[in-house]
Amino acid sequence: MNGLTFDIAHLLAGSLVLVSFMMLYQDRLFALINVFALHAVVLALSVAWQAYIQDAHHLYITAAIALVFKAVVIPVGLHRIIQRLGIHRDIETAVGIGPTMLAGIGLVTLSMVLMLRVTPEADPLAREDLAFALSIILLGLLVMVTRRNAVSQVVGFMSLENGLVLAATGAKGMPLVVEISVAFSILIAFIVIGVFLFRIRERFDSVDVGALDDYRGERQ
Repeated sequence: MNGLTFDIAHLLAGSLVLVSFMMLYQDRLFALINVFALHAVVLALSVAWQAYIQDAHHLYITAAIALVFKAVVIPVGLHRIIQRLGIHRDIETAVGIGPTMLAGIGLVTLSMVLMLRVTPEADPLAREDLAFALSIILLGLLVMVTRRNAVSQVVGFMSLENGLVLAATGAKGMPLVVEISVAFSILIAFIVIGVFLFRIRERFDSVDVGALDDYRGERQ
């Protein structure tokens, strides 16, 4: 593998981490969904580049799935759900943006130190992809934990899954049948979540998960 090939793979994987930080920073739902679409586009480029490096043609299908479903179908669907339900467009956070960003930096640092230490004998590109992937997974979890809006938590979950895809493609360990299965599982989960959001909106007139906590407290 020549230096340019390695640098491009490194740049694309690092860009995914950067876009994950952009998601952490967003305080508007539409902006968050648009950044997630960008996240999916960068993932598709990264997977396509891995397909070229590894001469693994089935990874081009993975890249196409990420581009079509995650960059187009799901963001468009979420936009329509928000408009249809009249959801409040501002995102309520459990923690301020500043502390959240600092926590994100700490998680990325932890990911880099941990993965580079536990995989000293692995291929250099695979090591760095795994480190970046763990960073994306932890940042996706951070989005889910620090956001009170159910839609933003769904976006955090899907960005977390992008990290899993990056890890699997970088480590050369995901067969095509698994990739397709995961893609359709995410699509089905998206449909179920959409129905669930409609039901929450009808029952509580809000998709803030705090409303569910308040209702549970009243029932008790």
